[in-house]
Amino acid sequence: MNISFNWLKEFLNIDIEIEKVSEILTDIGLEVEGIDEYQEIKGSLKGLLTGKVISCVKHPNADRLKLTTVDIGEESLLQIVCGAPNVEAGQHVVVATIGTILHPLNSDEFKINKSKIRGELSQGMICAEDEIGIGESHEGIIVLDKKYKPGTKVSKIIENYKDFIFNIGLTPNRSDAMSHHGVARDLRAALIHKGLKSELLTPSVSSFHINSRTQKVNVKVSSQELCPRFSGICIENIKIDNSPKWLQDRLKAIGLTPINNVVDITNYVLHEIGQPLHAYDLKKIKSKTIEVKTLKEGSTFITLDGVERKLKNTDLMICDKNTPICIAGVYGGDYYGVSKETKSIFLESACFNPVSIRKTAKAHSINSDASFRFERGINIELIKYALKRAAILICEICDGKICSDLIDEYPKKIENISILLNYEKTNNLIGQKIPSEEIKSILTSLDFKINNITETSVGITVPNYRHDVTRECDVVEEILRIYGFNEINLSNKLSISLNSVDQNFYFKTENIISSYLNSLGFNEIMNNSLTNNNLDIYGKKSVKIINSISSDISQLRTSLLESCLKTLKYNLNRKNRNNNFYEFGKIYEKIDNKNKESRMLGIIFSGNIIHKNWNNDSIQTEFYSLKNIVMNIFKRLSIPVKEKAIDFDGFENSLGVFNNKKRIALIGSVSNKYKTILNINEDVYYASLDIDLILKNISMNFKKYKPISKFPSVIRELNFVFDKNVQYNKIEELILNNSKSKNLINMSLSDVYENKKLPDEKKSYTLSFSLIDNEKTLTEKEIQSTMDKIQHKIEKQFGATLRS
Repeated sequence: MNISFNWLKEFLNIDIEIEKVSEILTDIGLEVEGIDEYQEIKGSLKGLLTGKVISCVKHPNADRLKLTTVDIGEESLLQIVCGAPNVEAGQHVVVATIGTILHPLNSDEFKINKSKIRGELSQGMICAEDEIGIGESHEGIIVLDKKYKPGTKVSKIIENYKDFIFNIGLTPNRSDAMSHHGVARDLRAALIHKGLKSELLTPSVSSFHINSRTQKVNVKVSSQELCPRFSGICIENIKIDNSPKWLQDRLKAIGLTPINNVVDITNYVLHEIGQPLHAYDLKKIKSKTIEVKTLKEGSTFITLDGVERKLKNTDLMICDKNTPICIAGVYGGDYYGVSKETKSIFLESACFNPVSIRKTAKAHSINSDASFRFERGINIELIKYALKRAAILICEICDGKICSDLIDEYPKKIENISILLNYEKTNNLIGQKIPSEEIKSILTSLDFKINNITETSVGITVPNYRHDVTRECDVVEEILRIYGFNEINLSNKLSISLNSVDQNFYFKTENIISSYLNSLGFNEIMNNSLTNNNLDIYGKKSVKIINSISSDISQLRTSLLESCLKTLKYNLNRKNRNNNFYEFGKIYEKIDNKNKESRMLGIIFSGNIIHKNWNNDSIQTEFYSLKNIVMNIFKRLSIPVKEKAIDFDGFENSLGVFNNKKRIALIGSVSNKYKTILNINEDVYYASLDIDLILKNISMNFKKYKPISKFPSVIRELNFVFDKNVQYNKIEELILNNSKSKNLINMSLSDVYENKKLPDEKKSYTLSFSLIDNEKTLTEKEIQSTMDKIQHKIEKQFGATLRS
């Protein structure tokens, strides 16, 4: 936000260096990010002198050029070649001497050098308006009054408005400081605390009076919630013209382009006291009735920029009866605005709901000075004052006459907030004792009204323009920023907050998993927790965001799968075929009207594991590769798990991984149901791991080490014929979990065989068994005894037969 130093001094009679003012503003929370020097005329007319044309003759080598001699108050005359048609002997002119840098109005700056033009020496330049940046004219040179002596600096003749502009990084809560008056008000409080008494000068509206009552406009507000206050007045006999120089200087200095006197006055009042205003051509309001209401979804409206916009049924509109003329608090209409032909206006000053304005501005991608202020909240008590202030200026500058009563629709006055401030609690929060008299002085300087005082506390009323002060701690913050953060003594005691063991444990576990997945070529991704849950994955009841600015981010995600699939789609659209990602994140769901938050890990697996090269073909991702990765994660964390094939919505093939009968992970092939919605044609595999459950089942010492046996292990294989419905995990569970053999250390599935040579509804598993004895070498008899027991168990439990 740009704040003019000259403008500030109209509110505060101060004589302080600009650097000191900048320091004070930053200390009280209005951070000055930079100070820019503003000059109406670039270059400050440096190097330009008054010259008297002594002689003027035709250039010997050019028909349109003239050869002049010019006196600039020095011993010798300058010879200057000039092409202006109006140059004559005896004139007093503006001369740019050699070395001067000129800043033309509509082109780049250039330096005046000694040169020859068509064979004749030229020792400077006689300037036109546009060449020195003071006007548009290039029809001829500037002719000065003869009272100015040769050699007089032009900077002493032509006024050059100068200013310094503070670039203030305003935080969203400080809506009260979104104007020069608001910044001056805060600065005054700081100066009072420093012992520099300064009165805040507020523009008077005592001269406001109604000239006649020849016009009447009715106002109807449909929703007090969306528009708690609406004021307006009619002004006639207006003369639309350029604004006076002082007004243009003020606006140009803070980066605004003057348009015409009426629009400039509304902008001036906006930046002066922070109240947005809007002026309508009164003649074009045919019904003489202003209705503030919402319109049907899809209604069209052409804004000032000529863009036709489709309205939402939540957009608050200012209407000429039923015809929209302005998007309330955001942007005006093309037809009803002030033009050169305007003779009378209806001037609006209102207060609109901040949430409604922000939604509308975001929906239509409009960011105006008015919406910027309405979104953050304005001072509702300032509306009538701002209207009178603008009306007075329009009458003074535009020769207008007020021709109606002042309309003020304000059915429900907003009550100020009262707070009881405890001195002891204030000092405890600040960390240093501040005398109670000093606290009261600071509060008074900030316009807090003191209602009652006791030995331990003070009762105060918060000014209505401070929307961000609602609690006792907010008041303490106000006291502290004026008292000065730098005035708080540092403690000799060093306090360090250590992260909780649980938090360190979580990060340690996350890093272990991340390191493993990164080593396999996975990339970590991070997605927004706010989404729209369009895929409705798992059918969970989502947690909705109150007052969301967009339907696309109106809910908290119920699964990491949707965001992972969107990331996959983004990469596929950019021809990336190696899409192996993982994401640590939180998911949310509503259960029995309570919000549940869970930490999860999502792994997406698609495309190539290994790309094709001269030595081998590409290897595609597949279900069992992802299963192996997930099982290795649990193995690295020493978490015992069991697997079980399950049916799960959204997956064509899915496997549940369980720990103590609780599902700790899910692995599956993403169904076409979800892939079709996102237009994904690749095979996609996904795993979801419950991080909260993982953390409950591991400890800080989950790594276990044991020495490698010095005795050899033995591998034996058995080939069985099973019924087709028998699953390998059931066989593994029977042998490993229920076997009493201490020599059996592992088993695995070596081969699966299905063929017409086998009986119907049968399949063949080749099972591999690892045996070892850590105390001696196994004998063949011991090996065979163990294998016989295994064979007997399998045949008995599953009705399997050993293949020859």
